[in-house]
Amino acid sequence: MKQILIARESECERLKACMESDQSEFITVCGRRRIGKTYLVDCFFNRTYDFSYVGGHKLTTNVQLRNFAKAIKKHAKLSKAPSFENWFDAFDALEEYLENINEDRKKTIFIDEMPWIDTQKSDFVSALENFWNGWANRRTDIVFIASGSATSWMADNLEENQGGLHGRITARIYLQPFNLRETEEYLETMGICWDHYQILQCYMLTGGVPYYLKKLDPKLSCGQNTDVLCFRETGELRTEFSELYSALFNNADRYIEIARLLFNKEQGLTKQEVNKVMKMNPDTLDKYLRNLRLCSFISEGIRFGSKVPVYRLVDFYSIFYFKFIEGQAVHDENWWMHNMNGQSVLSWMGRAFEVICLQHYRQILKALGISGMATSVATWKFTGDEKNRGVQVDMTIERADRMIHLCEMKFYQDKFRLTEDYVERLRKRRETFIETKRVRKAVVHTFVTTFGLANPTYSSIVHSEVTMEDLFLPL
Repeated sequence: MKQILIARESECERLKACMESDQSEFITVCGRRRIGKTYLVDCFFNRTYDFSYVGGHKLTTNVQLRNFAKAIKKHAKLSKAPSFENWFDAFDALEEYLENINEDRKKTIFIDEMPWIDTQKSDFVSALENFWNGWANRRTDIVFIASGSATSWMADNLEENQGGLHGRITARIYLQPFNLRETEEYLETMGICWDHYQILQCYMLTGGVPYYLKKLDPKLSCGQNTDVLCFRETGELRTEFSELYSALFNNADRYIEIARLLFNKEQGLTKQEVNKVMKMNPDTLDKYLRNLRLCSFISEGIRFGSKVPVYRLVDFYSIFYFKFIEGQAVHDENWWMHNMNGQSVLSWMGRAFEVICLQHYRQILKALGISGMATSVATWKFTGDEKNRGVQVDMTIERADRMIHLCEMKFYQDKFRLTEDYVERLRKRRETFIETKRVRKAVVHTFVTTFGLANPTYSSIVHSEVTMEDLFLPL
């Protein structure tokens, strides 16, 4: 049965270009756990490789070598598996096998879960360097694909290798979660035909991670699925967190500390603010933040009028786990359905909706008709002074034609109704923004809501509207 690949068009184009190039290619495929790295490669190559091997989790070097030998035996059609003392022997055997393929075409090698292969005191990386530099790179017909969830290992040992593999990676593919439209397409292949409101709620938990979406039961509603996956004692997303960070990062506890810190600071922190708590070497903290960002756990943005990066936790599953699962004993297996209209859940939905909007800013630009214009997207927060109260703006969009949108995100079960007091707060916030940032451009209010605004009475305060439907726009 042919596998169906949703989205991933640009990644497939990159792989296609590597197959058609006139040189050997060393490709890394990275991304968070459960994002579909292996699935992408298997779909593109239709599971047909000249050689493939999957590293085993927590296996010794001897066992890894024995399994590699069995893979050589299978692909080379040997009567007996060879014996290897070290990884140099293993790659020598791979080289000999590939040289005996007398076909004028690219030969594909796929090594999956590569970080698991590099066990303690292993000579795997040195042998890989020798294989690539001494043989594969001198040819024009080798496509070597390395994949693994352990982002820190992939970055340190391959992509930013300062030894023999320095500058040798020819293509880097970082898989991102599905956006809302792609999530809808994926759910349709599963026979799930929810409306956009339910898909939006589903996204607040799964974040468009294919593996999480795959666990949904088409016969159940989004709320019922949430209970099954998160509030039953054996629910897969209840126990997922214990493996999530450790599968990706060395020193996983420190990564979790950063994630938890950013969870508690909804508007984000600068690197300096993070380090006031973490007290890490600046270079080490840079590495941790980079790896979290590459895995789509955190975002790196800016505040209006500043060039200093601000980091926010944007991994929907981590946010959900910290909010509702961590430290909570299982007493009610239907907790979600019993509490989904409670203040705690509604507050979480508001936060998650804001993150969704920030991640789908390109769809918002398209809905506003300015996707072809130079724009700068940021957030803004004013802590207050003697004259003005503290205020914040969920998203600012600064346009090249001297206009600035102050975007207000509102997740609501119906059309959102403006009150007189709310309109007055909007006017005051706009005045504070103009005054404190010394803005000499047109400043307007834009609302991003689920179903739009209910009352046109105060339409003069609202320049433009974006609804939930716009967040599903194709790009």
